[in-house]
Amino acid sequence: MLRGGPCGAHWRPALALALLGLATTLGASPTSGQRWPVPYKRFSFRPKTDPYCQAKYTFCPTGSPIPVMKDNDIIEVLRLQAPIWEFKYGDLLGHFKLMHDAVGFRSTLTGKNYTIEWYELFQLGNCTFPHLRPDMSAPFWCNQGAACFFEGIDDKHWKENGTLSLVATISGNTFNKVAEWVKQDNETGIYYETWTVRASPGKGAQTWFESYDCSNFVLRTYKKLAEFGTEFKKIETNYTKIFLYSGEPIYLGNETSIFGPKGNKTLALAIKKFYGPFKPYLSTKDFLLNFLKIFDTVIIHREFYLFYNFEYWFLPMKPPFVKITYKETPLPTRHTTFTDL
Repeated sequence: MLRGGPCGAHWRPALALALLGLATTLGASPTSGQRWPVPYKRFSFRPKTDPYCQAKYTFCPTGSPIPVMKDNDIIEVLRLQAPIWEFKYGDLLGHFKLMHDAVGFRSTLTGKNYTIEWYELFQLGNCTFPHLRPDMSAPFWCNQGAACFFEGIDDKHWKENGTLSLVATISGNTFNKVAEWVKQDNETGIYYETWTVRASPGKGAQTWFESYDCSNFVLRTYKKLAEFGTEFKKIETNYTKIFLYSGEPIYLGNETSIFGPKGNKTLALAIKKFYGPFKPYLSTKDFLLNFLKIFDTVIIHREFYLFYNFEYWFLPMKPPFVKITYKETPLPTRHTTFTDL
């Protein structure tokens, strides 16, 4: 990504006026009547990826079609969890409870094992922050996530620094129904969302935006299994979440309304300045300088721009600003469903 302009304060008064103008245009409460959390947008099909977006690590290199199981097969459902990027850093990130989640299946009829996981096509950084391309007026996003199904379970990978445990048993018929749901879910839920945005860390605090990541996929899969009558074991299941904390978000608009010919130039500049320091760093000095810019914007000036459902939102940040948690989300009970994830 290209370096953004310096995060000086000279453009902030103009930005404040621009945001005030938006609030005035939209009414006293810019999100009056807004449903919280903002529902994750579903699509009718998965678009082709742009050639500009290149993955450092190939997505789903050993992927295979989901098999059709015999109705009378007994399938073990396995909870799989390990530190993210374990292949590169070992259990280092596990000490910070940064975990990746997946689901395993084991057929008792054939003895075959299968893994299904949901993750980014172009790595986490590309899904969280955009590229600032000199040939484009708007930030360019390489953000897609998808399910990957393949035969086999890497027992060592999951057991050594994480979890491989039985959570339920299902019939082959139930597996086939879940497989059909996975295909539909995968075609309509196409982009990754790193952040969960809440009003505060306190119990019962308002959630503004939900994440859409590997753990969310696992929770949706468990929910669907419960709807099909699956009974889960009573074991503790914890998940990693990355939180941002803010006051009520302000809706800003989409790419055309902000960056188009009739867009808001002050707001467009502010958004690009915000994302500039999040580019990959080339040296320790580069990292430190950009970190200071990010600290100044997010912590000192309490500003964050969120891209969600292909639209931009302004988050008036507040303490503790950012937090990583590793807490339990209980397994669902039979015939009981969660609220939409």
